[in-house]
Amino acid sequence: MNGINPWLLRQPDPLATARVFCIPYSGCGAAMYGSWPSGAGGVELVPVQLPGRENRMREKTPATYEELAANLVAGLAPYFDRPYGFFGHCGSALAAYQAAVEAESTGLAAPGHLFVSSQVAPQDGPAGRFLELDDDGLTAELRVLIEERGGTPSPDVLELALEVLRADIEVNKRYVVPTPVRLTMPITTIGWSDDSEVRHDAMGGWDRCGDVDHHVLTGAHYRFLEGPPELFGLFASRLGV
Repeated sequence: MNGINPWLLRQPDPLATARVFCIPYSGCGAAMYGSWPSGAGGVELVPVQLPGRENRMREKTPATYEELAANLVAGLAPYFDRPYGFFGHCGSALAAYQAAVEAESTGLAAPGHLFVSSQVAPQDGPAGRFLELDDDGLTAELRVLIEERGGTPSPDVLELALEVLRADIEVNKRYVVPTPVRLTMPITTIGWSDDSEVRHDAMGGWDRCGDVDHHVLTGAHYRFLEGPPELFGLFASRLGV
């Protein structure tokens, strides 16, 4: 925590050539990127902290992705002074898309790229089995996620995580976008070969949101947490570093 900008866990490197702002997965905070390096391939990887979790737990969770995007872009604007992109996985891919829409519409320095992983396009949702799970089902999923990150899913931790995840799911359910904004920046979609949550062949709708290049990386839904070098390679090549 840097004590200056609530959207960041650490101050960005003033010498960075390019940055990717990494929005956390539904139900999680920026600490989920704890196993990722601070940079890779010449790109600084900047975890974004969202309201309502971890060190911002006392803040209200935004009711919509549009509200979140407006606040997030305003908060991060001082760091849009060099090539940058947004990255999101699953539900946070929609938040990343909406942040890109917001940055373009407000006339700020627009992202050079949008990276979306394991999520259908905005007009094809809301989608995903998590949206239909009850609290017991979500708690079981949280237990798996916490264990995969090396944590201990105690009852208190699970109760707190469930509250955050449920709020994020309700935001996802409210995100209905029949006609998506077409971005001027390129979009890279990232599917995963063994992903049983969001099949990579269900992501074709992103073509309506901008000029897209599609990639399928090896692994299951949560492999991105490992920080795969091929994912970082996409960041670097698409941001031109």
